[in-house]
Amino acid sequence: MVEKPQQKNKQTKLKKEGRIVTILGPTACGKTRRAVTLAKALDGEIISADSRQVYREMNLGTGKDLEEYDDVRYHLIDICEAGNKYNLHNYLRDFHNALENIIQRGKRPIICGGSGMYLENALSGIRLPEVEPNLELRHRLSNFSLEELTQILKGYKTLHNTTDIDTPKRAIRAIEIEEYYQVHPEEALLSNRKNAAPLDSLIIGLDIPLEQRREKISRRLEKRLEEGMVEEVENLLSSGINPEDLIYYGLEFKYLTLYVIGELSFDEMRKKLEIAIHQFAKRQMTWFRGMERRGFKIHWLPFDLSEEDFLKRVLNLLYIN
Repeated sequence: MVEKPQQKNKQTKLKKEGRIVTILGPTACGKTRRAVTLAKALDGEIISADSRQVYREMNLGTGKDLEEYDDVRYHLIDICEAGNKYNLHNYLRDFHNALENIIQRGKRPIICGGSGMYLENALSGIRLPEVEPNLELRHRLSNFSLEELTQILKGYKTLHNTTDIDTPKRAIRAIEIEEYYQVHPEEALLSNRKNAAPLDSLIIGLDIPLEQRREKISRRLEKRLEEGMVEEVENLLSSGINPEDLIYYGLEFKYLTLYVIGELSFDEMRKKLEIAIHQFAKRQMTWFRGMERRGFKIHWLPFDLSEEDFLKRVLNLLYIN
């Protein structure tokens, strides 16, 4: 294990002893392995920031790689039944609970993931209240089109939820939340990034050149197909999960489900899925670059550093020499 930098004088110290470390990057760049390395070196525990690894029995398709964690404790993986629809609100609630639990036990939180929306909102310190269903409102809006619901949303002076409104059901939920905020303005303040207290986190981005990223994505896809990714989807469908619910998760589960139910041939599935994953990785990087424009300092390190060099670089960022 790499030792911490030697103290040159009594002024050498951690910038903040319990500072959070975040590891982000596009799919297939090795985030989990790096997070585990840091967790072992810094007596930390990992909080996943992956929108699909929360689901149980969805292992190969979400790239959990649970064997990489070794004896490092992790959070927000396998916390939700497959077929459910976990969302940002759920994530922020569970994230803050996990974060507070780790800190209370004197461990260092290591956030790791590639879901930009989850990462950015968590790092922003936003907290979303529990909003109970408004059955009267839902009934009143039940026959409205998505376009009409979108226009209603635009009428709110401050729109807190600008995502997840691609279906009437989600748009109605967004309106429901906005109505709640009208009655509870004090909670609306906490959900607004302008009023939130950002987390003090050193953010490390894993920088991987495009061609190497594409190569690793393609190689990993073939490996997971060989390991039984098709059988994983077949088992989920056999357990009673509707195909539409798996398709909802996108990427692997969308195209593998379409193959299993006979709407795509195996070669069509593999080709379309490979293209979709490459496009997803590009969108991830676009989001991370956007985070930088929005004020997040990301320290980009080469994805292929040796473990020793990676630790040295991160520890040098954590310590003042």
